[in-house]
Amino acid sequence: MSFSDILEKVGSVGKFQIIHTLLLVLPIIFLASHNLLQNFVAVVPNHHCQIYLETNGTRYVNITGKFQAEKFLQVFIPLDKNRQLEQCLTYSSPQWHLLDLNETQQNRTEYNTQVCSHGWTYDSSMFKATIVTEWDLVCSSKSLRQMTQSIYMAGVLAGSIILGRLSDRFGRRTLLLWSHFQMAVSGTCGAFSSSYPLFCFWRFLCGMAVSGVMLNNNCLSIEWIPTKVRTAVSSYFNYSYTFGQLLLAGIAYGIQDWRWLQFAVTVPFYVFFLYSWWFPESARWLILNDKADLALKQLKRVAKLNGKEEEGEKLTTAILKSNMKKELSNTKETYSVLDLFKTPIMCKTTCCSMLIWFSMGFAYYGLAIDLQGFGVDIYLIQIIFGAVDIPAKFVAVITLIYVGRRFTQGTSLILAGSIIILNIFIPKELKALRTSFAAVGKGCLASAFSCSFLYAGELYPTVVRQTGLGLVTTMARIGAVVAPVVQLTGDYIAFLPMAIYGGVAIISGVTAFLLPETLNIPIPDTIEEVESRAKKGVEKDKERKKDEVPLQGTDTSLMEQSI
Repeated sequence: MSFSDILEKVGSVGKFQIIHTLLLVLPIIFLASHNLLQNFVAVVPNHHCQIYLETNGTRYVNITGKFQAEKFLQVFIPLDKNRQLEQCLTYSSPQWHLLDLNETQQNRTEYNTQVCSHGWTYDSSMFKATIVTEWDLVCSSKSLRQMTQSIYMAGVLAGSIILGRLSDRFGRRTLLLWSHFQMAVSGTCGAFSSSYPLFCFWRFLCGMAVSGVMLNNNCLSIEWIPTKVRTAVSSYFNYSYTFGQLLLAGIAYGIQDWRWLQFAVTVPFYVFFLYSWWFPESARWLILNDKADLALKQLKRVAKLNGKEEEGEKLTTAILKSNMKKELSNTKETYSVLDLFKTPIMCKTTCCSMLIWFSMGFAYYGLAIDLQGFGVDIYLIQIIFGAVDIPAKFVAVITLIYVGRRFTQGTSLILAGSIIILNIFIPKELKALRTSFAAVGKGCLASAFSCSFLYAGELYPTVVRQTGLGLVTTMARIGAVVAPVVQLTGDYIAFLPMAIYGGVAIISGVTAFLLPETLNIPIPDTIEEVESRAKKGVEKDKERKKDEVPLQGTDTSLMEQSI
């Protein structure tokens, strides 16, 4: 008997599991808000140099507040190639003669210009305040805007490494409590940061907390529910993240100041921290860490909530240990990341999976965090990008069940990459069409993500499954860190970022077809089992080719030569 049998005795799908899952899923909604918060707190409004005018020794600051006529602004600010006010340049001295309606526009480029030296004036019609307007992250400092998201995703990466290991050592519930607390405090401090470096520091800690919540939510969830309902619960978690994307658009529309917006999506974590004290620690983790007496208390508590108190009273620490001899013996053997590369098949699986996961994080966040670049209302496109995940994930579930994991993984990535690249050739004037293509591409990437967790879990054997999943999810975080930096290449070649996102997705999609299919195949337990299965598969292919009957009248030797 294993732990799953013990769980059945105290109730595997009962009142406890329902409440437990509902409470665990609520933070996921607001994790989506934090992941995509960049779209709203870092909006770049229309702007131009702030104008200073001196008359008789008296300086009048921001004269554009009184004189908004575009013709008057042109006295101080030159026009760009699109006949719009330059955002980063101003005339060295006012060109009053340009107020003459008969003045030609041809020689304006000959006038001396200089970079903005007194700050900028921003259009506040869409957002009252963003981090861009707060710290002037424009012109020579515009790269700092994208750097903010990279720093946040670096925190997510660090959290998956640090908090994941601490979770295995100190327990899932303990680290979940800490992650909720860290998110609440760092999010609040970030909302009221007094400087850009401080804001980046707090966002880094927010990213770490996001990983802590996601990892421990997932562990507590799957370790308290049976295998038969894990797919349904996983889908529930996935759709909660989708709902979080939709909710963010509504909150951002109602709160147009970046400080209060960040505070609004952070406050719920104080509530999550308080009710997380109710969660029991994973009984499986307690037993494997020689704390069977505490595990027994938690199991009896679950049994009571599920109406199986009598069954719970029958359990003892001796019974728990005897029924989990196999699991306890497996903990004595240690494996490292190097074991993922020691054998040919494992090395192939790991390298392909690393590329796939990197490309998903890279392309997904490359699209999802630059909504303003599509030239469409950002609230609307946020809703579209969130809503498209609903049918995309549903299609992914259908193909996973009836077609296979490899087909779903590879096809979704190739389609996503192809659509992203195709979007480069659509004229910018066709904003609706460009947005539609981008949404479909993002939906394909959402399908790839839905498949990847299940597929990777089935590819790796039990003894190194957690190690393998930890490695590939780290690659996804690295992809998310690099994605905002690649956006900066668009300053030199406009289509380059999308070409890179799409190209990497297509390459990884082709790579996915090099992996074995795992549909309806038992999960392997050891590395040796993975290698033997691969050898058997090759032998079966050879036998099948030998058994093929050539067509009548066909010279097989000539066929082989032509091939």
